[in-house]
Amino acid sequence: MEVSVLKNNGEDTGRKVTLAASVFGIEPNDHAIYLDVKQYLANQRQGTHKSKERNEVAGSTRKIKKQKGTGTARAGSIKSPVFRGGGRIFGPRPRNYSFKLNKKVKQLARLSALAYKAKGESISVLENFSFDAPKTKSYLSLLNGLSLSSKKTLLVLAENDQNVVLSSRNIQNARVTTASELNTYEIMKADTLIFSEGAIQKLEELYTAES
Repeated sequence: MEVSVLKNNGEDTGRKVTLAASVFGIEPNDHAIYLDVKQYLANQRQGTHKSKERNEVAGSTRKIKKQKGTGTARAGSIKSPVFRGGGRIFGPRPRNYSFKLNKKVKQLARLSALAYKAKGESISVLENFSFDAPKTKSYLSLLNGLSLSSKKTLLVLAENDQNVVLSSRNIQNARVTTASELNTYEIMKADTLIFSEGAIQKLEELYTAES
């Protein structure tokens, strides 16, 4: 699959880049995508939720009424879960939600997500560029030139460029990452992927080495 290489103002350079079939042309595996996205979201959870059980609630342990003769159920403590202000039964406890996922499954998931974007023609390629200084206006001009200002975009660079990252930080639905940090969740969340030429080469090197 060939994609035209654009300048960062949206003009065509007249060159084309070929997207490797081993990276962008595999048969997508939906279950691998599901597992990788599930793991990513699970890893974002702090797991610090906690409610007090009856042994942790502050209050008297005095028996609040006599055992028999009241016509109602027995009650031994105001901290009982059946009373307002009492402890909670089977409440949440702190836990770790993360789980292990094999490296090969994660790689298959990322390649499957990239294949979906390639099939949907949701990939743009820019010639390598950088900004002289971090300016939101510069990144907005880039998006406007590509007619993508109203879409969720993910810009993938070969290496980290702080000027570009900081320029995009205040723009809603605009995200910047590097080829080595690309993950399935961000690929699937974006409407359009924007790659620099260097990022395309970096991806092919990474996945050729891993396969």
